[in-house]
Amino acid sequence: MNTPMIYRVTLHQDTYVDSVIQLSGTRAMRQVKGVDWAAAAIATPTNLKSLAAEGFDLADLGSAGANDLFLAVRACGPDAVTAAVEAGEAAMFAPRVAAEPVDGRRRARSLAEALERAPEASVAVISVPGDYAALEAHKALSSGLDVLLFSDNVSVDAEIELKDRANRLGRLVMGPGAGTAMLGRVCLGFANVVRPGRVAVVAAAGTGAQEAASLVDRWGIGVSHVIGLGGRDLSADVGGRMALSAVRALLDDAHTDVILLVSKPPSAPVARAVLEAAADAPLIAALIGVSEDFQAPPGVVVTRTLEAGALAAVRAAGGSTPDVTRGLLAKVERASGELAPERTLVRGLFSGGTLCYESLVILSEVLGPVYSNTPLDKAYGPPVPGGAHSCLDLGEEEYTRGRPHPMIDPAARIELLAEHGADPAVAAIILDVVLGYGAHPDPASELAPLCAEIIATGGPRVITYLLGTDQDPQGYATQRRAFEAAGCLVTETAARASLAAAALATRIPELVTRPL
Repeated sequence: MNTPMIYRVTLHQDTYVDSVIQLSGTRAMRQVKGVDWAAAAIATPTNLKSLAAEGFDLADLGSAGANDLFLAVRACGPDAVTAAVEAGEAAMFAPRVAAEPVDGRRRARSLAEALERAPEASVAVISVPGDYAALEAHKALSSGLDVLLFSDNVSVDAEIELKDRANRLGRLVMGPGAGTAMLGRVCLGFANVVRPGRVAVVAAAGTGAQEAASLVDRWGIGVSHVIGLGGRDLSADVGGRMALSAVRALLDDAHTDVILLVSKPPSAPVARAVLEAAADAPLIAALIGVSEDFQAPPGVVVTRTLEAGALAAVRAAGGSTPDVTRGLLAKVERASGELAPERTLVRGLFSGGTLCYESLVILSEVLGPVYSNTPLDKAYGPPVPGGAHSCLDLGEEEYTRGRPHPMIDPAARIELLAEHGADPAVAAIILDVVLGYGAHPDPASELAPLCAEIIATGGPRVITYLLGTDQDPQGYATQRRAFEAAGCLVTETAARASLAAAALATRIPELVTRPL
């Protein structure tokens, strides 16, 4: 007999918390025994629509809006519901209580009040609904602060206005939608812990910035700064407004010798203008999938993958480049011999949007069309037909609506990993695992057991790429050992993971040594 589910929504009015804290609450509730579904989120129209789709009565929320927080739980009994709400509230609010000033004053409720308490502050991190984000960013600029604009849903016109004003004031506006930065050795948003060094990363791609910085660190050359631009900065509309400002500032930075610019394919004229601004300094541009006929200014190195860009930056900084294929060919040859002949497909399950895009570029050049929810060509968008290769960006809205981002909670990937692991046509599954601040504290503990089960029962090979460093809270070496113990094939770069998957699907092991 099925136990009837109990639905409960708890509303905290006039309580806004950023997305990372919301996700911590969601994760805490879903870990409670007996909980079938749960979410902590701001009562935006999109989130309310998702809540209704899960069977909740929106009448329970009254006139809740974008300044209100709800905790929704569907569980098999009242005790489980109560325990879940308590766990969610503890996860979200306990850290805030612990962070209260020792003098007993309440937390600052405005930018002006925060600056009064911390007049030495130089950066404002803004994570509010998009309708309000631009105004708060303008306030920060007026107060003499650089801005990391974590919020998305900010219009292009508002972005241009903000960046034009920042340029007039000699300030940075990183974003909108900028989730990664490191300034003055301080990590902001999703970021990896890297050693001090002479390479600065300027990126219009969040996980692209993390991948570039982590590789440069792991290959012995540290990082001076990571400046996130927001994904639209190098578009024709925005015109590289902040990329130009960041590059010019780094040219005068005493701690930076080499600049590594990272982007998905930008507007070609905009990219050239940015590269010309740094023609007198060592500059590497990792423009993922950029056209091979792209004309760069003399002296600027342009690559089409993050791996190649990081290798070029290490060389420019005087370092020794590693052999990124060491031992990989033998492992792929052995795995190829163990696969059943009917296994010919590749499945990519990504938490990083930039890494998913790079994989699409690499796989498409080797295997032909690869379907995706973020396709290179609209003709290869969803749904994925039978017998086709696919790469999914699980950080996109259709997978994160009402549930945590896969960097924070691997639940969505575990479901899909089990599904594709049981598909007799799949040869290889690619998993990127992002470490660092903001990410899951021990992703191997969640993902590796299922990987081991899939591999041990004769399923597809799981190819894992770990984005991170040994200084990250999770520990790169520790995580790598756990995935290798599960039987996963762990690669040195994200690009090599895609080539390894293609090699297994085609039974051509030599593909893993292909130059990029």
